Amino acid sequence: MTRVSAPELPLPLFRTGKVRAMYAVGEDRLLMVASDRVSAFDVVMDEPVPGKGAVLTELSAFWFRKTADLVPNHLISDRLEDLPAAVQDAARAMLGRWLLVRRAERIDIECVVRGYLAGSAWAEYRRLGTVAGEPLAANLVESQRLARPIFTPAIKAESGHDENISRARLARMLGQERAQLLEHLSLRLYAAGAGHALSRGVILADTKFEFGTLDGETLLIDEALTPDSSRYWPADQYRPGGPQPSFDKQFLRDFLDASGWNKQPPPPRLPQHVIDGTADRYRVALARLTA
Repeated sequence: MTRVSAPELPLPLFRTGKVRAMYAVGEDRLLMVASDRVSAFDVVMDEPVPGKGAVLTELSAFWFRKTADLVPNHLISDRLEDLPAAVQDAARAMLGRWLLVRRAERIDIECVVRGYLAGSAWAEYRRLGTVAGEPLAANLVESQRLARPIFTPAIKAESGHDENISRARLARMLGQERAQLLEHLSLRLYAAGAGHALSRGVILADTKFEFGTLDGETLLIDEALTPDSSRYWPADQYRPGGPQPSFDKQFLRDFLDASGWNKQPPPPRLPQHVIDGTADRYRVALARLTA
């Protein structure tokens, strides 16, 4: 997996990921910095999407605050004055792409919730009639709303791509009690996110969460309900039976699928209209959900 290059800060680098870098702020806090890089099919594109990091950061902070009474999370602050003085100038230059968070131990599971049949879930259903190894009703169509949201956890396979796993396998990996807790928290967060989104004319088709533990408490970490981790569809254009217009990364994925790329590094070059179209969709998602 390609890692994003980390900006230089007067803090120890804790970890880098596909689109984020994290820095240690003392022993118990982290500065989480989002880049404008974009990944698809677990590969980081060579071209950045301008403004993307700021959108992810602002929208994550919005959702962390909105759902804090439902599920505790790692957000401490997005205010400059809450940072160490030596870091404030550098943070100011990062244009709203950072959050100060509590340092938790990550649980290595992607907690996916699906309210509609799309993406890899639709691909599996077409082949096998199942999603994450569990059967669904017959004769469903692409983008159809499910009778109830379903929890479909995933792990990183050896290839580096996400692999959907069954709830039973998750229980064997983590223990029944922790697996059930992650499912409960994920479904609760999805319900809150989907309800708010629909009130703004947006369908939250699916999303993924990450959790960590701190002092025995399970926390929502990383990002929350962003266009990077979710499918957002305009409710007034929803038509089951095929792909939907979206305010997320699907526009980029569609280009990559049509390019014939084998989904292995290096990625193809992104034309300007794909970069601009992706940036526009992220901005629309932020505006609609937080206005």
